[in-house]
Amino acid sequence: MEDQEMQLKVKRVTDKFTESMCVLANEPSIALYRLQEHVRRSLPELVQHKTDMQSWEEQSQGAIYTVEYACSAVKSMTNSSLYFKNIDCLLRQAISLKEQISSSQGRRKRALDHGMHKDGGEKHGSGM
Repeated sequence: MEDQEMQLKVKRVTDKFTESMCVLANEPSIALYRLQEHVRRSLPELVQHKTDMQSWEEQSQGAIYTVEYACSAVKSMTNSSLYFKNIDCLLRQAISLKEQISSSQGRRKRALDHGMHKDGGEKHGSGM
């Protein structure tokens, strides 16, 4: 009887040992299968995220270029205030000269008109 009991115990131990060996042998395979399953399920979403991020990066680079270009333009405008002041001064001088010319032309015209009336009046009066 002891012999049967011993055989039963040995069988249980060997069964447990065999079961443990199977689990240990298959554990990496199961882990790799689960990993492969996860990658297969999540890869399309990850690819879409990558594509979106690349698109956003391109848009951001374009916006950064635009902002840098605008900043450069503003800085050059700030540096050109001296030129604008010079242009303002030249425009004021041109306006002043134009007013002087218009004024002198107006005086000449009045003088000519006044002289024509004097000369014209005498000629016209003597001709009749």
